[in-house]
Amino acid sequence: MQYDKQYLYVDLVFYNCILKCYLLIDLKIGELAHQDVGQMDSYVRLFDDKYRTEGDNPTIGLILCARQSETIAKYSVLSENRQIFASKYMLYLPSEQELVQEIERERRFIEDRLLMRK
Repeated sequence: MQYDKQYLYVDLVFYNCILKCYLLIDLKIGELAHQDVGQMDSYVRLFDDKYRTEGDNPTIGLILCARQSETIAKYSVLSENRQIFASKYMLYLPSEQELVQEIERERRFIEDRLLMRK
C-alpha cells in the first residue's frame, strides 16, 4: 500500500467471503509491541480507505506474534478496537490437551472482562 510517498507492506491479505471483509495479517517473530498495534491500526484504516468497496464489512487486522504481551493488549487500541487482534503463534501444532487449556484460559479471560463491565 502506498502512504504519501512511502510504501507499506502487509505480510498477508485475504478476503473472507462469508464475513465479506478483508483480513490483514502481520507476522512478528518477537513479542507484541505497541508499535505493532499502531502499525496494524494504520494498515486497517488505510486499507479501508483505499480498497474497501460498497458491501464490504470493515477490514480486520490480525497480528500473529511469537510472544503475546497481555499488558500491551490491555492498554493499547486492541482493548477498544473490535477489528484488530493479537495472538501468539507456534511453530508446531498443539496437542488436544493444550488446545483445551487454551480455550479454557480464553473463556475465563472473556468472562472476567464481561464481569468487569457490569
